[in-house]
Formats: sequence, structure tokens, C-alpha cells
Amino acid sequence: MRILLIRHGDPDYVNDTLTEKGRREAALLAKRAVSMNMGECYKSPLGRAKDTATPCLEVTGKTAEILDWLQEFPAQVDLNKNPELEKAYPDVKKEGEHFLPRIAWDMVPGYWTEHEAYMDKNAWRETEVAKNSDLVEVYDHVIEEFDRFLAEHGYVREGAHYRVEKESDETVTFFCHFGISCVLLSHLWNVSPFVLWHCLALAPTSVTEVVTEEREQGTAYFRGLKVGDISHLYAGGEEPSFAARFCETYSNKEQRH
Repeated sequence: MRILLIRHGDPDYVNDTLTEKGRREAALLAKRAVSMNMGECYKSPLGRAKDTATPCLEVTGKTAEILDWLQEFPAQVDLNKNPELEKAYPDVKKEGEHFLPRIAWDMVPGYWTEHEAYMDKNAWRETEVAKNSDLVEVYDHVIEEFDRFLAEHGYVREGAHYRVEKESDETVTFFCHFGISCVLLSHLWNVSPFVLWHCLALAPTSVTEVVTEEREQGTAYFRGLKVGDISHLYAGGEEPSFAARFCETYSNKEQRH
């Protein structure tokens, strides 16, 4: 089985759609759509993912089913329960003296790297961020839905691998987001999601490809063939978007901090 994870194009987050650059990126991606052999297609319910999928679907004559659990990973932390966590989120906003909810997984490296639990495949569930957010609940819901999906395609989660009930060489394509892609990959690869959230930057319209390996009959694992491929952008002379990245040097005020 083959899974393609496609991140949306350069985002207009305010209007939940694509910027003009994002539309150019989606158009270049569509030029590769036929050769990608996308198989069955699914998409996030959010506008920026749907707008990215549309050109590919039009070119291939496919449709895409909306899966609610493919939306950008929505877990939020409540810093009011533990103000010490402000060290992890220096850009958190306040309303008076009250901290506003904040995306739970996007922390500064000076915090999460100093707490090894965030790097552990199990211990991250007991961290202060996990205790003061809905992170574990939302993560478990997503991977439960993901495993249900894979089981319907013949691959049943068994411990840290998948039992093959029905061999498959089909492809499925998910048009979704960076955060949720890291969640799905962390589950397939049995690593902490924080490692992928903070060590990867999947550019807009990038394509990540994982396939099953069944070296022993009946036992499958998913292996990455490419991660964050944006060769379609280079082929079209389009510079990759900076979205999902932060400044390379702090003094560079042109880049996101």
C-alpha cells in the first residue's frame, strides 16, 4: 500500500484559502498529478487543503472524500493552568491577564529540547504541555481514525506494526496539512510527534510518500520513500514558500520569528 501526504499550498490563513503564490504552486502540482498515480483521494475539510486538491482532481477526473480528522491538528494548550509554560510559547497572546488558547505543539526549541520527555515516543503524553491541553485526546482520536481507515484497506494495527489481512498495492492520497501529516507519520514510525513537528518543515504543496514493506509475510511496516518533495516547484521555476519555517538567523527580520 502506498500513501501520499500532500500539504496545502502557500496559505492565506485568515481567509482559509490560498495566496496567489499558493495557487501557482497548486497548478504546478497538478502538472504532476497524473504521473503521481494518486489512487483514491481524500481531503481535509479546511479551505486551503480543498483549494490545493481542486486542480489535481480536475486534471485527473477524480473526486476526493472529506475526512474531518485530516484537518490541521487542532490541539490547544491552556497556559492559565500552568503559566510556567509561557517559556515554551513566547508569542502567546493575552486578553487582560488571561492567556488565550494556543496551538499546543508549536514550541520554541529552547524549551522542548531541554525536556527529553518530548522526544520519547511514550513519555510525551505525560509532559506539562500534554497535562494542560487536549493534546493526547486529540492525538488518540486522529490515530484511531487513521487505523480504522488502514484496517478497511487490509492493514490492521498490531503493536507497533500492521498485520496484513489483505495485501494491497493501491495508492491513497491525503490533501492535508503539516501538523496532521507529522501526527500520521509519528504513528506509522512509532516516534514522538514532537520530533517530527520540530525537526521537519514540509513546504507548501510538498509530497511525502510512504509505502508498506512486507519482508515477513503478514507483517507490514510503512517506510518513507520521499519526504517533503517539491520538485514540481523547481521544475516550474517557483521558489518554495517559507510557510512552516522560522528565521534562519534571528537578525533576519524578513523571515518569520
